[in-house]
Amino acid sequence: MVRRLCSIAYLVTNKERNLVMQPFDPAAAYAASRHTFGEHGGVNMSIEASSTFTVMAASTMPAIFAGDRTPDRDGCFLYGRHFNPTVYALASELAAFEATQAAYCTASGLSAIGAVITQLCNSGDHVVASNTLYGGTHALLGEYLPAKAGVHTTFVPISDLDAVEAAFTPKTRLLYTETLANPTLVVADLPRLAEIAHRHGVPLVVDNTFCPIFITPSRFGADVVVHSLTKYISGASDLIAGAVCGSSELIAKMMDLHMGSLMLLGATMDSRIAFELALRLPHLPLRMAEHGRRTLEICSRLEKAGAHVRYPGLESHPQHALIRSLANPGYGFGAIFTVDLGTTQRANTFLERMQNQHHAGFIAVSLGYAETLMTCSAISTSSELDDASMRAAGISPGLVRLSLGYTGTVDDRYEQIRESLQFVGALG
Repeated sequence: MVRRLCSIAYLVTNKERNLVMQPFDPAAAYAASRHTFGEHGGVNMSIEASSTFTVMAASTMPAIFAGDRTPDRDGCFLYGRHFNPTVYALASELAAFEATQAAYCTASGLSAIGAVITQLCNSGDHVVASNTLYGGTHALLGEYLPAKAGVHTTFVPISDLDAVEAAFTPKTRLLYTETLANPTLVVADLPRLAEIAHRHGVPLVVDNTFCPIFITPSRFGADVVVHSLTKYISGASDLIAGAVCGSSELIAKMMDLHMGSLMLLGATMDSRIAFELALRLPHLPLRMAEHGRRTLEICSRLEKAGAHVRYPGLESHPQHALIRSLANPGYGFGAIFTVDLGTTQRANTFLERMQNQHHAGFIAVSLGYAETLMTCSAISTSSELDDASMRAAGISPGLVRLSLGYTGTVDDRYEQIRESLQFVGALG
């Protein structure tokens, strides 16, 4: 068989597609994009395991290096750290889910975040960011980048739009938030935040890791969407991966051989990981819908039982109306909820009873797994924040974050959580 080099015979891109529909259905957009054949006509994409790629004519090589011959336009690939056909196909499918022109898949979620910030900022620049973020992101913005790159961040309560506005300076280069704050579940008002960012001439960058499928930030003005694919998109807690979704222009700049942060920092996804993730995308909508259905049912019961539960799908959540206005219909409100047990000791007792007595989940960081994952945020995923930052973010020592799985029956899981809360005296 003679293979076609510098050809897009088996790749379909979403670059020119208009994926934003009213109302928007990410699963439908993805289905329309997923027409990637394997090399021999297989219904699944092939794994292109090569680290480097050949050309038929030596004169083609300088054109690739100059950016005149590209994967999307000409099907020309250069080197695995630049673009790989399998990873490229996965990125195209993720762009369809997020209704963006393009995407790039990375080695981890934090590498995606770091690449975006370093692409948009130079030494001496400034970032406005939510004061409630995943601990690694907070450390990157609050400690690492100021020390290593001279990029400084002002952290503000993201729901206080006046504070967000006031934090901007002439050197501000981006506004950064999570769709749902980790772990406090504050909902970002994406349309208003986009309005503020754009009025100041900067992009809105949104981490949508908690909300794949059920919220599409680009529809509300987000310019860049980042993901830890490790979580819900993988769904099996077995892979580390990330993604940047945005305009074709941004991705091209991030892949520039001279000044591209993705290209030069080497946040490369392996093609085997891309293949594994591509097999999981078709059932992501089903998984998210079931996660959401179960979580809403269990949280509703817990609230009636007197638990101090916070979940954006509950009408008692301060921003329930906002998240309803942002959510794509049919996929629920995610699987993350919290209970505040006041002290670390009570939180740990609850966690140990859930795991060791009821076998109802695992004491572990991360989220999006088929089983329930749960942790005391102050001593784990938010531990990078100092005490003052923790208080400002509203993270108490006893705040427990649960990522509800979909194993077991709803009745059993509810009863196990209820009994564990009762055991530590956390029911009204």
